[in-house]
Amino acid sequence: MLGLNKKDFNLLLVVVVLAMLAPFILNPFPENSGLAQFNAGYPDLMQKFVIFGIFAIGFNILFGLTGYLSFGHAAFLGVGSYSCVWMFKLLGYNVLPGIFLSIITSGIFAYLIGIVSLRRSGIYFSILTLAFAQMSFALAYSVLSNPKFNLTNGETGLQVYADDPQIFHSENMPDLPHLFGLSMRATEKLQIGAWEFQFNAGYYLCAVIMILMFYLSVRIFRSPFGMMLRAIKSNNTRMNYTGLNARPYTLAAFVISGMYAGLAGGLLSAVDPLAGAERMQWTASGEVVLMTILGGAGTLIGPVLGSGLIKYFENIFSKINDSVLHGWFSFLPDGLEDVMVTLIHPFVGKGWHLTLGVMFMLIVIFLPGGLVEGGQRIKRMISGKKAGDEAEDEATQSTPAE
Repeated sequence: MLGLNKKDFNLLLVVVVLAMLAPFILNPFPENSGLAQFNAGYPDLMQKFVIFGIFAIGFNILFGLTGYLSFGHAAFLGVGSYSCVWMFKLLGYNVLPGIFLSIITSGIFAYLIGIVSLRRSGIYFSILTLAFAQMSFALAYSVLSNPKFNLTNGETGLQVYADDPQIFHSENMPDLPHLFGLSMRATEKLQIGAWEFQFNAGYYLCAVIMILMFYLSVRIFRSPFGMMLRAIKSNNTRMNYTGLNARPYTLAAFVISGMYAGLAGGLLSAVDPLAGAERMQWTASGEVVLMTILGGAGTLIGPVLGSGLIKYFENIFSKINDSVLHGWFSFLPDGLEDVMVTLIHPFVGKGWHLTLGVMFMLIVIFLPGGLVEGGQRIKRMISGKKAGDEAEDEATQSTPAE
C-alpha cells in the first residue's frame, strides 16, 4: 500500500498516530498535579518536535545512508529561515510561498556547497562542511547585515516591519503567518476533567508536512537510489572499481538532505516569523548529529525519536530547579533531602547538557543502534526471539518496494 511493504506501512501508521494524537499523548498528567511540569503538549514544543524531526530525517538520508558526516547542516536551516521571512516581507504572511522558497534556496545552496565538499570524504568532508557553515554564520551575522544591502539584519534577526511591501497582504488577513487566512497561532483548547489539550494550527501544518517527509524518506530508503547510497557507505572503493561514479549519488543525497533542512528552517519561521544567525551556528549542526545518533542512524524512525528526546530535555528537563527538587524529596529528613538535591542538581536545570552527555555516552557504548536498537531488544525479550531470527525480516525490509 502506497508503494510500501507491510512493515514500512505499519511504521508510517505509527508516525501518523503519534503526530496526530500528540496533544493527548504528550499531556499525560492533570494540569493541577505536581507532575504537570513534565507535560509537553503545548504548541511551541510540539512544533519543535516535528520541525526538528524533519531536520533529522533529512540529515539521516545523508549520514545514515552514505556515511558522510556533515557538520554544516545548520547553514541550510538558516537559509530556509531567512528565505521564508523574506517572502513574508515581500509578498505577505501566507506561509506556502515562504516554505516553497525555503526548499528551493536551500537546495541551490546545498548543491553549491556539495560540489566543493564532496571532493573529499571522511573527516575532510566533515571539516569542509563545518567551515562553510561557519562562513555562512559570519556572513549572516555581520557582512550581509550591512545597511546598504541588509539581507539578514545581523544579531537582531530578520523580521517583518510595517513598511515592508507585502504585495499580496490585505486588511482581512491576519497580521501573522497564516495558511489562506488560518493563523498559525490559532489554537483550540479542549478541557476534559483536570486535563487541558491544545490543538494548534501551526503544529498540525508542521505535523502533516513531517508525515509526508517521513513517507518520502521511506521511499528513498527502499528505492534503487537508496540501495546505491548504502553501497557507497558499505564500500565506496569497490564501487569505483566496478566503474560506477559515486559522486552524483552522494551529491543528490546531500542536496536532498539540505532541502529537508531548508524546509525545517522555513517552518521555524512560519510558526515564528523571525530568522536569526544563531540557527546557522555549529551547535545547531552538532545537535542534529546527536539527534540522529541517539535515535539510530540509518533507521527510519530513529531520527524522529532522537529529535523528540533532545527537544524534550531542552525544554522540560532544563526547567527543573532546586525548588522543584526540594519538593520531590520533601518527605526525607532535612539533611538527607539536601544531600539528594546536591547530588541531582548538576544534572538538571542548566546542567541538562550533562545528563544528555551521559545518556549519549551510554547509548553509544551499549546501544550503537540508538533508541531503535533498544526498542528492538525489548521486543525480542518479550517475543522470545533472538537477533538471528529477524535476519530474514531485515533482508526483506532492505529490498525496494515494488
